[in-house]
Amino acid sequence: MGKLVFIVDDEQAISKLLTYWVKDKWKYDVEVFSNGEDVLRRLNAKPDLILLDIMLPGMDGIEVLKRVKQFDENLPAIMLSAQGSIEVAVDALRLGAFDYFPKPIDIQRLEPAIKNAIKNYELTKELESLKENVKHEYSFDHIISADGKMQDVFKLVTKVLNNDITVLIHGESGTGKELIARAIHYNGKRKDKPFIVVNCASIPRELLESELFGHEKGSFTGAYQKKLGKFELANGGTIFLDEVGELEMMLQSKLLRVIQEREFERVGGTELIKTDVRIISATNRDLKLAVEKKEFREDLFYRLNSFPIVVPPLRQRKGDILVLAQAFLNNFNNKLGKNVKGFSKKAYKLIYDYNWPGNVREIENMIERCLIICEKDTIDIDDLPSHIRSAEPASNSDFSTALFSDDNIVPFEKLKEESIRHALKVTNGNIVEAAKKLQLGRATIYRLMEKYNIENRSFE
Repeated sequence: MGKLVFIVDDEQAISKLLTYWVKDKWKYDVEVFSNGEDVLRRLNAKPDLILLDIMLPGMDGIEVLKRVKQFDENLPAIMLSAQGSIEVAVDALRLGAFDYFPKPIDIQRLEPAIKNAIKNYELTKELESLKENVKHEYSFDHIISADGKMQDVFKLVTKVLNNDITVLIHGESGTGKELIARAIHYNGKRKDKPFIVVNCASIPRELLESELFGHEKGSFTGAYQKKLGKFELANGGTIFLDEVGELEMMLQSKLLRVIQEREFERVGGTELIKTDVRIISATNRDLKLAVEKKEFREDLFYRLNSFPIVVPPLRQRKGDILVLAQAFLNNFNNKLGKNVKGFSKKAYKLIYDYNWPGNVREIENMIERCLIICEKDTIDIDDLPSHIRSAEPASNSDFSTALFSDDNIVPFEKLKEESIRHALKVTNGNIVEAAKKLQLGRATIYRLMEKYNIENRSFE
C-alpha cells in the first residue's frame, strides 16, 4: 500500500506543481485541499505526511498544525510559506512541524525531506506498536496461574503499581521473578519509560560497578570513552536488579547511597548525577541469613525489602502445573508449527507428581523438548525426559493416582472438570478441602464449578 501525502494550499498553481512532483515523479498517493477545515475532516484517512501552507483562507496553517498534533502528535507536517521569515519558521517548528520550506519551494531539498518525514513516522508507529505489544505481553492476563498462592502475589503487585516503593521479590530460580517485576513496571505509572535489567550474578565483579553507574573516559585501562551506566539509562523508569544478593560490599554501599540520596558518580568521575529511578530487586538467597553472616549490609537489606513479595516455588502450587503445561504446549505448537493436541493421562500424572526444582523455567523447557521429539498428536510418557519418568512423586501421590487412574487421552478442559469433580467427591463436597487437594484458591474452585455447571450438593 502506497504512502499517502496530503497537500494543503489555496494556490492552485502550487498545488498542481506539488502534485506533479509528489504523485507523478515520486510515486506517492496524494489528496489535495484548499483549506484547513477540509483537511482536518479527512485525518481519519490516516495520511503519512501533510504538506501544509501557512497562509490559508479561514483557519491558517499554524492553527491547522495545532489541531493535527492534537489528533496525532507524531503525524509529520512540512510547512510551506511565502513569507520566508525566521519567526514564522521557528514558530512552526516549535509547534511540532517536521520541517519548513519558504516559497518558491526548492524541489531538490523537498524530496529527501518528504522521505525522511515518512520514514520517521513509520519508525515511530512501529515503536509505539512494539510498546503496546510489550505492555500486552506483561499484563496480568498473560501471567498464567490458577493457584491461590499466586493470586495472593498478584494482589500484592496491584498495591505497588502507582507508587515508587522499593520492591524485593524473593523466590527460587525459575519462579518468574522477572516476569513479576515487568508486570509491576508495565502496568504502573512508569510504563512508558525504560525498564532496564541487570543480572548482578552474571556480570564480572570488576565490571559491575561500571555497568551500574557508568565510567568516565580514561578511568581505567580500556575505558576509551565515557559510558553511561544502567542507572542513567533507566532514568524516569525502572531498574531491575536480579540476584541482588550477589553484590559485593563496596557496591552495596554505593547502591544504598543511590536509594537514599538519588544520586551517584560515574567510575573515575566527580560529577554528582541525579537519578529518578524505581528500584525493583530479586533474590533467590536468604538475605536475612546473609545479613547475619555479615555478607550483606543490614541497612541496604531493609531499604530494598521495603515491600517484599514472595513467589512460591512450583512444587508448592501444584494447581498451576497442568495449567502451565497446557499453556506452553499451545505456545510451542504455534512456534514449532506442530499440532500436538495434549498429553496422555500417564504423562499428565508424571508431570503433576514431579517436584520441578527448576520451577516454571524447567517445565517450559521440558514441554518444548517434548514437542520437538513427539511424533504423534499426543505427548506420552516415552516423550518425557528420563529423569521425570524415574522421579519419586513429590506429593499428592494418592490423589493423583486416583485422578489419573487410567490412560484415557482427554482434552485439557475435560481433565480440569474431572479434577474438580473428583476433589469434591473425595472431600464430600468440602470446598476448602478440595481447594487444598488441588492446591487452588477457593475463588478458582467456585469459578470452575460455575464454568462446568457443577452443583456441590450432589457430593453431600
